[in-house]
Amino acid sequence: MNRTQVIKSRHGFTLIEMMITVAIVGILAAVAYPAYTQYMIRANRVAAQSEMMDIANRQQQFLMTNRSYASKAVLEASGYALPAEVSSKYSYAIVVGVGAVPAYTLTFTPSGSQASDGALTLDSAGIKTPADKW
Repeated sequence: MNRTQVIKSRHGFTLIEMMITVAIVGILAAVAYPAYTQYMIRANRVAAQSEMMDIANRQQQFLMTNRSYASKAVLEASGYALPAEVSSKYSYAIVVGVGAVPAYTLTFTPSGSQASDGALTLDSAGIKTPADKW
């Protein structure tokens, strides 16, 4: 076998080809990762908003029965608990207003990787803040 036949029979990638491939994968990852994290934050926010609407419905039912809104303790005593996928990203608080007209304010506060998203608030009048996240 002469040298020309040996060189022609070898298969594989050159160092330049490997470096170009790694650079392309790195660029794709640098673009895709931030988009993915923003997608996950939005998906977690939607799950929290869904739970907030569920709590608001429960509050309206409680109001019809008891002529007042339920505190967090009363709500949890009745058997309500945040689903695990929401409770791992958010904690919640209910502030029940006292006065002639019953009122409440429901606040979901993000934690962990969701913390950069900011708190969500819903009150008994249906006002949702911040408006740009609803």
